[in-house]
Amino acid sequence: MKTKAVLGQTEVSQILAAARAEALKNNWAVSIAVVDDGGHPLAMERLDGCAAIGAYIAMEKARTSALGRRESKGYEDMVNGGRNAFLSAPLLTSLEGGVPVIVDGQVIGAVGVSGVKADQDAQVAKAGADCFK
Repeated sequence: MKTKAVLGQTEVSQILAAARAEALKNNWAVSIAVVDDGGHPLAMERLDGCAAIGAYIAMEKARTSALGRRESKGYEDMVNGGRNAFLSAPLLTSLEGGVPVIVDGQVIGAVGVSGVKADQDAQVAKAGADCFK
């Protein structure tokens, strides 16, 4: 039987804090979502000034990353490369800004961020996802 780490509220709080710090350092108004490895919500934070839709998009980016076990940018790259079928995939958003949380080589959750440019969303998400390294 295999074992793996799971995200508890302590770890989720650390992820949010690291992502929030990166966003605030750059004066970016974003939404930050954290999900478990099945894409189920664990936390959501919408910083002051972020549009309401950012919360929805951040959650979908996190869910995409967790279920796909990769950064959501990979799906965006596929679509931009001509694989338009991914636009109709269920529970997926083909937008950069979802990053898996990986511990001991296993995806245990993901962080999704929305509110600024795609690469900036990803920068904030990576700050959260990498806070245990």
